[in-house]
Amino acid sequence: MTQRERQLLEWIRENPMISQQELAEKAGITRSSAAVHISSLMKKGYIAGRGYLLRTDPYIVVVGGVNMDIGAVSHAPLVARDSNPGRVTTSLGGVGRNIAHNLCLLGEHVSMVTVLGQDSFAQSVRENAAAIGLDLTHSAVIPDGRTGTYLFIDDSDGDMALAVNDMSIYDHMTPDFLRQRLDFINHADLVVVETNLPESSLHWLCQHCTAPLLADPVSTIKAPKLQPVLGRLTALKPNRMEAELLSGVSIHNEADAARAAEKLLDTGLQQVYISLGSDGLYAADRQGHTARVVCPRVQIANATGGGDAAAAALASCIAHGKTLEEAAHLAIGAGALACTSPETIHPGMSWENIQYILDKEEL
Repeated sequence: MTQRERQLLEWIRENPMISQQELAEKAGITRSSAAVHISSLMKKGYIAGRGYLLRTDPYIVVVGGVNMDIGAVSHAPLVARDSNPGRVTTSLGGVGRNIAHNLCLLGEHVSMVTVLGQDSFAQSVRENAAAIGLDLTHSAVIPDGRTGTYLFIDDSDGDMALAVNDMSIYDHMTPDFLRQRLDFINHADLVVVETNLPESSLHWLCQHCTAPLLADPVSTIKAPKLQPVLGRLTALKPNRMEAELLSGVSIHNEADAARAAEKLLDTGLQQVYISLGSDGLYAADRQGHTARVVCPRVQIANATGGGDAAAAALASCIAHGKTLEEAAHLAIGAGALACTSPETIHPGMSWENIQYILDKEEL
C-alpha cells in the first residue's frame, strides 16, 4: 500500500460516507486521481466493494487452477481410428477450484486467484462461482486464451485409453501477475496454493506471502516444485507417494510416516498432514504434536474428490486456529464424506455431515 493510499484509507475509516471529491480536496489532488487510488484499494482488497465498505470479514485465498474436464466412455471396446458410440460428460475441475468449492460449502468466504480464457468454458466457471459464492474478482481473463481443459477417453471397462490436457494458460500466472495481487493475498487468513502454477511463480509466492500458507502437491510429477520452499510453508498436505518423494522415506507403516513427517518438518515446515489412503492420515507439527486418524468406513461411490475435500477442511481448520488433532479428524471426515458421492464435489459437504461420519465411527 502506498502512503497516499494509506492516507485515503484512514479518512474512509473515519467517515465511510465521504465522497471522492471530499477525499480529493483533503489530499490536495484531483477527483480523478482519488478515483484511481480508490480503485487500487479495491483491487488490493482493502475495500470490499462500492460504498467504501471496508473488508472486515475473514477470507481464504486459493491460488491455483480451474479446469473444464471432458470425459468420454465408450459403450463397447474402443476401435482405433473410428467413431465410437459412448457417453460424453463435462464438469468443472482443477485442484484449486475443487478446494475453493468445498471451502464455500463449508461456509468460508473464498477468493480465487487464477486465469481464465475467453471461451464458453470460462463462462461456465463464472456462472458456477456466482452460484456457490466464490469470488473471482482477483482472477484474470487472458485475451484469446483457452481455459484449462482436461480431456480423457475411457474404454468400456472403465480403464483410461487416452488423455490430453491443455494447461498452457497457467503460464500467464507469472510472478508479476501475483505481485499485482500480493497485498490482497497477504491480508487473507490463509492462502492455499497448489502446484499447477509455474515453478518460478510458486517459489515467488512462497517467498513473498506473509499469510499462513497451505500447499497441496497435487501429484508426484508436480510435487518436486515444492522442495526448495518447504520451509516457507505453514502446512503441507501430501499423499503417501508425494510424502515419500519429498522426504526420501518409503512409507509402509505408521513408524515410516512419522519418520517422513520428521524429515519434512526439519526443512522448517510447521505442520504436515500425510494422507495414507484407506489407512487414514498421519499428522505432525514442529511443536512435537502428532495425530493418527483411521479412515472412516463409508460406502465409496467416487474417490476422486476425497483429497480436495480434505484439503479444504484443513484450510478452514488452520484459518480458525484448530489444533493439529482437530484438523486431522475433520480432514479425514471431509475426505470420507466426499467419497460417498458420485460427484467430485459432494453437494452435501458441511461440518454437520462431516461430524456425523466421525461420530458414527466414534472417531
